[in-house]
Amino acid sequence: MAKLEPRGRKVKILATIGPASRDPEMLRRLLRAGADAFRVNMSHGDHATHEATIKAIRALEKEFAHPIAILCDLQGPKLRVGTFRTGERVVIRHGSRFTLDRDPAPGDESRVCLPHPELFGILEKGQRLLIDDGKIKLKVISADADRIVTTAEVGGVISDRKGVNVPDAVVPVPAMTDKDRADLAFAVKHGADWIALSFVQRPDDMAEARKLVTSAGGAQVALCAKIEKPAAVTRLDEILELSDAVMVARGDLGVELNPEEVPPLQKRIVNAARSLGKPVIVATQMLESMIESPTPTRAEVSDVANAVYDGADAVMLSAETAAGQWPEEAVSMMSRIARQVEGDASYRTRIRFHETPPDATTADALSHACMTIADTVAVSALVVYTGSGSSARRVARERPAVELMVLTPSVAIARRVALLWGCYAVATKDIGNFEEMVAKGKRMALRHGFGRAGSKLVILAGVPFGTPGSTNLLHVVTLTGDELASHGS
Repeated sequence: MAKLEPRGRKVKILATIGPASRDPEMLRRLLRAGADAFRVNMSHGDHATHEATIKAIRALEKEFAHPIAILCDLQGPKLRVGTFRTGERVVIRHGSRFTLDRDPAPGDESRVCLPHPELFGILEKGQRLLIDDGKIKLKVISADADRIVTTAEVGGVISDRKGVNVPDAVVPVPAMTDKDRADLAFAVKHGADWIALSFVQRPDDMAEARKLVTSAGGAQVALCAKIEKPAAVTRLDEILELSDAVMVARGDLGVELNPEEVPPLQKRIVNAARSLGKPVIVATQMLESMIESPTPTRAEVSDVANAVYDGADAVMLSAETAAGQWPEEAVSMMSRIARQVEGDASYRTRIRFHETPPDATTADALSHACMTIADTVAVSALVVYTGSGSSARRVARERPAVELMVLTPSVAIARRVALLWGCYAVATKDIGNFEEMVAKGKRMALRHGFGRAGSKLVILAGVPFGTPGSTNLLHVVTLTGDELASHGS
């Protein structure tokens, strides 16, 4: 059986799969290079291709006997302009008037169809329309049920089906299209661990997705809210309450906001998620130059490092691994940056700048105590028994000094935990009594390299065993080193 090299870091790496990386051998290389989870982008490719990718990842999981998280990322309701006259180079000139209307006829330099009736009637004078990732900026002069008349603050070349962003209004469209609903059902059927919802605007979007996931038979599937709309920022706390994780999707967020607004907002989102003990992923253009270059820019290295210093649970690679020329090198570079940051003497202090005081519960108090013990006593690992993953999330929220070895009888929970800061998950049979809990914790620590003779472990569990929400037991043990031999393994 193949074996993974120790990661030597607590932040996780989420790698997007695409034409450059879906080959099983490349997937294996990405896993060895440091990928902890894989993103399947439902915006590209068909279901047959995605099914083959998921099967290849599950084969790797079996080969390495290590749980791997799969996140299926839904496309969401992308707004686009219509088409233009064939063969014409259409230019919207600075300061000129440009109209978006409901006429399906091909567009020209003065107008184009906007095939989204829900936008007509909601826009007001002074609001903005951004086209082609913000390259063209239009300001609304007037709007009615049939036409939106604008002036071009920033003109440029425009072509068929370019994307439209509406930063100043809550667009009355559902978070999921018919395609998204079909993709969600596919993801649940084929064993996705996480489903990411794009262009979330309101908490109702997450509630709707939860109902669809449950009705599709995916009660164990976790939901990640992608924050990429200003409307979502204004209701961030409500959206987080209904989400299992959150992604700082800096692509569209950076289009709809001024560039200088994104960095502080990133920190706000990271801190909000950490306060609730929910995984937070920082994504988009982290090592963008490595799409074509074997080395990143210094600014990109600093960008990744800052996300790690902020205490993000995971950092994501997009086109770098999906379509880039150096996918393995991009994963390796991200892993090296994270290890360097986490080895900094100031790292522990910096990730705790944001305080996460425990709630007034036994489970939270014991989770906080795990962090305190690891700071005070030389322990090699925290062993957390969990059936739902909530105990692991509580302990990880404290950002302890050592890794968490998470023992769970659920393969689904072990896979979900693969995105959680500092957690190394092992799917194993449930325990029946205190003595078995201690013995298994010791064996697993030795087997997976979390200690040796003389090492101390902190074990967190709940009595009665196997009862969700019963975390009430904290135990410190010392390894003798012969636990595997005495067990006959």
